[in-house]
Amino acid sequence: MEDDGVPRTKITLGVCVMEKKANLGPMLQILERLQAFGEFEVVHFGDKVILEDPIESWPICDCLIAFYSTGYPLKRAEDYAALRKPFLINELEQQHLLHDRRKVYERLEMYGIPVPRYALVNREYPNQELDYFAEEEDFVEVHGNRFWKPFVEKPIDGDDHSIMIYYPSSAGGGMKELFRKVGNRSSEFHPEVRRVRREGSYIYEEFMPTGGTDVKVYTVGPEYAHAEARKSPVVDGVVMRNLDGKEVRYPVLLTPTEKEMAREVCCAFRQAVCGFDLLRCGGRSYVCDVNGWSFVKNSYKYYDDTACVLRKMFLDAKAPHLSSTIPPTLPWKVNEPVQQSEGLTRQGSGIIGTFGQSEELRCVIAVIRHGDRTPKQKVKLKVTEEKLLNLMLKYNGGRPKTETKLKSAIQLQDLLDATRILVPRTRPDRESDSEADDIEHAEKLRQVKAVLEEGGHFSGIYRKVQLKPLKWVKVVKNNGEGEEERPTEALMVLKYGGVLTHAGRKQAEELGRYFRNNMYPGEGTGLLRLHSTYRHDLKIYSSDEGRVQMSAAAFAKGLLDLEGPLTPILVSLVSKDSSMLDGLENASIEMDEAKARLNEIITSATKADHNSVLPEKPWMVDGAGVPPNASELLPKLVELTKMVTEQVRLLAIDEDEELADTSCSYNVYLPYDQAKALGKTNIDVDRIAAGLPCGSEGFLLMFARWRKLERDLYNERKERFDITQIPDVYDSCKYDLLHNAHLNLKGLDELFKVAQLLADGVIPNEYGINPRQKLKIGSKIARRLLGKILIDLRNTREEAVNVAELKNNQDNDPTFPITGKDDTDYHSKCNGKFEGARRASFTSDMSLDQDDDDDKETKYRLDPKYANVRTPDRHVRTRLYFTSESHIHSLMNVLRYCNLDESLQGEPGIVCDNGLERLCRTKELDYMSYIVLRLFEDTEVALEDPKRFRIEMTFSRGADLSPLESNDSEAASLHQEHTLPIMGPERLQEVGSCLTLEMMEKMFRPFAMPAEDFPPPSIPQGFSGYFSKSAAVLERLVNLWPFHKYGNANGK
Repeated sequence: MEDDGVPRTKITLGVCVMEKKANLGPMLQILERLQAFGEFEVVHFGDKVILEDPIESWPICDCLIAFYSTGYPLKRAEDYAALRKPFLINELEQQHLLHDRRKVYERLEMYGIPVPRYALVNREYPNQELDYFAEEEDFVEVHGNRFWKPFVEKPIDGDDHSIMIYYPSSAGGGMKELFRKVGNRSSEFHPEVRRVRREGSYIYEEFMPTGGTDVKVYTVGPEYAHAEARKSPVVDGVVMRNLDGKEVRYPVLLTPTEKEMAREVCCAFRQAVCGFDLLRCGGRSYVCDVNGWSFVKNSYKYYDDTACVLRKMFLDAKAPHLSSTIPPTLPWKVNEPVQQSEGLTRQGSGIIGTFGQSEELRCVIAVIRHGDRTPKQKVKLKVTEEKLLNLMLKYNGGRPKTETKLKSAIQLQDLLDATRILVPRTRPDRESDSEADDIEHAEKLRQVKAVLEEGGHFSGIYRKVQLKPLKWVKVVKNNGEGEEERPTEALMVLKYGGVLTHAGRKQAEELGRYFRNNMYPGEGTGLLRLHSTYRHDLKIYSSDEGRVQMSAAAFAKGLLDLEGPLTPILVSLVSKDSSMLDGLENASIEMDEAKARLNEIITSATKADHNSVLPEKPWMVDGAGVPPNASELLPKLVELTKMVTEQVRLLAIDEDEELADTSCSYNVYLPYDQAKALGKTNIDVDRIAAGLPCGSEGFLLMFARWRKLERDLYNERKERFDITQIPDVYDSCKYDLLHNAHLNLKGLDELFKVAQLLADGVIPNEYGINPRQKLKIGSKIARRLLGKILIDLRNTREEAVNVAELKNNQDNDPTFPITGKDDTDYHSKCNGKFEGARRASFTSDMSLDQDDDDDKETKYRLDPKYANVRTPDRHVRTRLYFTSESHIHSLMNVLRYCNLDESLQGEPGIVCDNGLERLCRTKELDYMSYIVLRLFEDTEVALEDPKRFRIEMTFSRGADLSPLESNDSEAASLHQEHTLPIMGPERLQEVGSCLTLEMMEKMFRPFAMPAEDFPPPSIPQGFSGYFSKSAAVLERLVNLWPFHKYGNANGK
């Protein structure tokens, strides 16, 4: 090169890395660009020189690229740098830190960079017992710090990529192993592994739920950071690849806080070119791994940026008299391949009709019932046996008057061991002198034992036992000093059943796929494209019930096209919120009143006075849907129930005799493995062929189910019907017709028809006998859910308005700055500015977080500079709420009757009359029924016009088809697989009508929990406060750059 006509020697850039790394595409792309400037001569050392030649004979260079990889002699490179003192891009001595995860975390903490809460377990030899380490079923404890599952286990060796995630028993248990990509897999789930490794030293840290995505950050000096997102390996372990076979990653914008973190990682490890992993969780960001030298793959824009940044660093260090200004036209010509822009094309017709070409989908909110389940069961018995009373004391801390709940595997195993001893080997002779109560007690213990033995393993997500003390006495203490109370009787309550069946999982996955293909623009690929580019803001909530959680996980699997077991998907993507999606306590009094009135209507064969009700609105009648001959159907229901129960009793006797012949010990034959069944979407053909009940239920438990229904449905002594048992009878009938039709139970078809007629009247009226009562009960049950839906809609509108205002400003003023500071601004490098930014960013960051914390969710934004997306500011929010039948009915009742509230008198309803008629004809909101609200924005309407944002409402009856249906060929085919089809969505509004978001808010607000009543977001445990650094730490950070200790010597 020349300066004032005088030739100048080029700056020599040495590439002292293993040839495998030197020849990678990104490295070659960047070196070619550096050479194109005409200021550098690149010298490749090569493996032979690096590994064999003495360092004195290595090429002499001005600047050096040197970094560790497998087989690299780092110590020789350090000796060379000390000898020749080149300008180092990445300091060599600090690279030793990257091989020890303990030192990495220690360094991050030293510089105040947030990391997940963690603890170290150091072993000097394999399987060394440590007094500070303890492991229980669902947690490990290190130096008194408890880590509940799910938690992460990392080897301390930074080059060992075998990282484990252990899942809680409440989610099914098991372990997922993460590893370097092998083909299309980056992780493997092992459901049988539940104990941690002990052969080495490990770091244990909290599992951070990141929504199924990871962020990788690439720095080039302290002023530049590029970030990309990929599908996290913890979800299903399948690597998402494009048509060229490369892993799919999408550039995302870093927040100001994350940019500062990137700068400080760069400074802390003194690595200008550095990659690290970022976890975004709960509105905060954490660094969980630092990799050292890393380049982005397949991004020409990144290669251009990196070459320009490195050029400036080299010139500043070795030729500061030369200008490092980037020329207007870059000296290289790169023919970037033109990639097809996969636009988000709108569907010609939406779920309920067409929508304008200027409309954009902004939000999808769905409230979904769980999938097909086994019947829910409960066993109650009073126990006086000392073994059971001692077990209660063991797990309640020895308090004789305190209730105990048994859910963990260890607790349930203890109960099973005790029950096996207490259950008599044979049933007592019915003609003996045994008391009837003793026989009943023995039968219930036998049932408890059968339930606990079911499935081959325990999980609190499916079974739980309560022991409630009823009586106690004072006794002398064992040491003879004083008295203590001891329980003498307790009530044992065992709840089981309600497990998601193979059909339920299949239904949930299919519905997820349906949503993917029909609820979003893009003819099926639109949602996946949205989600991959972080323009899809997805959050999935579930109640605490296991069947609901697993339905949510299976739905997510279909929605996002995932693979593998449900447990990792559940833990990664589904958030439990029992306060929003569980419980009926708030409306228990009103529901009892409704049931009492319903009982009166059914048993007395009377109806409310219809004269004041318009005939065209039958839904306004008290007890609408109850059959006129209900009182005549009740005796028939009892008779048919007895007939079915007797047949099952005979099957149970045969099974019990077979077990007695083969059971010489406690090792009862377990024909069914529930853990494996959770991964199935098909029936167990072998059990069906053997004439056994489908699923995990044996004949003994099947008989217990029917016998309880028979006894509870009608009290012969009092000659009284219990109409609250009608839904349970209907539930059992439908389950056995669908899953146990091969048992050919006589009278089951007829029983189902009678039970269905009664249940169609009973179930909807349990949530209110008339519209006003339905509204009152619904608003109490769904109050929190309604409040959350309003928050979702409000946040979506505010975000859309902000984007629109920004776009308007840019359109009106071309000089208006783009949101966020351009990462490629190489000239803003003043350390003083960073100090000011650091102090100011806390306030702005907190305000941003506060805006988002109404629903405590992390926001992701696509970086438009790098992404090949037509509309990068397009952003769709999806909120999925999985719950039970009660919340679906409650939300629907508020939707259709909200205008009856006194505060809204005179307002038209938000559900049209045709919609009300459809709902009146809908007798059941069955498994996988759902309500969907979609928010659209008309971008051609003024921002202040209420019609800019409109709501579209649809609902589905779910799998509301009789298992006796014979005229539906698709249903008949599915029936062979023990499942039923899910009905398509139906509109609740007239086509072409416009329900504005403003009107929806007005109609919902009287029944919704106010936003200010939602609890404030909690800071994740272990977050020490990123901005709580001392002045000394800040000063050290500023002084560390430039960090290359030989820079000044050769830079003058």
